[in-house]
Amino acid sequence: MLALRLIRRFGTANHVVAAAVELTDNFASRVDATPFHKDKGLELEEPALIRLKAERNPDKLFELFRANANNRLVIENRFAFEDTVSRLAGAGRFDYIENLLEHQKSLPQGRREGFIVRIIMLYGKAGMIKHAVDTFHNMHLYGCRRTVKSFNAALKVLTKTRDLAAITAFLTEVPLKFGIEIDVLSVNTVISSLCEMGVLDKACLLIVEMEKYGIMSDVYTYTTLISAFYKNNQPEIGNGLWNLMVLRGCIPNLATFNVRIQFLVSKGRAWQANSLMDMMWSFGITPDLVTYNLVIKGFGELVMVKWPKGFTLHYMICCEEHNSE
Repeated sequence: MLALRLIRRFGTANHVVAAAVELTDNFASRVDATPFHKDKGLELEEPALIRLKAERNPDKLFELFRANANNRLVIENRFAFEDTVSRLAGAGRFDYIENLLEHQKSLPQGRREGFIVRIIMLYGKAGMIKHAVDTFHNMHLYGCRRTVKSFNAALKVLTKTRDLAAITAFLTEVPLKFGIEIDVLSVNTVISSLCEMGVLDKACLLIVEMEKYGIMSDVYTYTTLISAFYKNNQPEIGNGLWNLMVLRGCIPNLATFNVRIQFLVSKGRAWQANSLMDMMWSFGITPDLVTYNLVIKGFGELVMVKWPKGFTLHYMICCEEHNSE
């Protein structure tokens, strides 16, 4: 019956044989054209992400990334972006970085603020500060709306310049220009930068000014300032900020306690550091390995023979919990 249907379709038995031979040849040619791996069967082309990671030649890396500009597996992968930009920066190919990132901004993903924030941060990591700030200023050209999120990203990158005038101008002028309401993260970014530059008086003044506009300091703000004043050997101000924080109902966190314990240990006040560690439990905060190691260092420097009661047990429990993680 099959032969009869084929004869009816192709006309004669000779035509049937010719058609069968043609089908066989086509199948064979397709099989021959497909590469096989000896052990794993059919071999497929390596994914773009694997090729990007393996490529070491900056020129080829640039071309490979450019060729996958519309590949969602690549453009949505944060590591692929950061790794590519980092390696191109290491090779001094900032022209390639500019080409890749500017091209990305012109694609549909350039209309998403989250994606533009990534571009700003990548420019910052490559040390291309001006490109990062310009990206923020030109967001409207890509049809992307600015919010405090992209503002904070540009501000974060700008603080790397240690240019106090530029940072201050950006913080005070740009929000008015674009109608952006800054938040406590904006303030904390600048305060952290001011503390690193050693201008602690300006950091304190900034807090006062921002509170006039309803932006209240959080535990990160206080912790940053307390740490800076302790390192600057101004414990009176650091302790005063601690008291002010508690009076305002801002509860210290683990980092805040560790900062103060570290200061006490550095001054040879191990017993006070141990008492402060005990106080952490009353705040519902569990000491971590950093806390215990600081106190151990403090007692070790005092050449203590007898440890505080219960200290060893708590330390062993903390170590066990840390190792289980």
